[in-house]
Amino acid sequence: MRDLFGNVMKTDIFGRRIPKKQIKREVLAENRMRGKAAEDSYRMNATLRGVEVERSPRGRDFIERQRNPWTGRVTRTTHVEVKSSSTAPLSKLQERNKRNKPNYRVVRQQGFF
Repeated sequence: MRDLFGNVMKTDIFGRRIPKKQIKREVLAENRMRGKAAEDSYRMNATLRGVEVERSPRGRDFIERQRNPWTGRVTRTTHVEVKSSSTAPLSKLQERNKRNKPNYRVVRQQGFF
């Protein structure tokens, strides 16, 4: 639970202490929801730009394909990793891919809310 200022509350409204495991569970659930919202927001923005967006089978979040409007051929394929905040860390593999692959992008996207 959070208070009016967005801080995690360590006690409930009756003054009883909330266990650390429960607090951690709630924070992780919030992070999951925030990440899903950021992915949905990115998918909507990409489709509005006219890019085909497909969920990646493993490793990355999305595969973007830009097509030539006259021929229908794929002109550019990009692997996109969506992060839900400016402070969300990249894993070692994501850092290496970002450095070495020109078609790998990390997008810092806020959710709808």
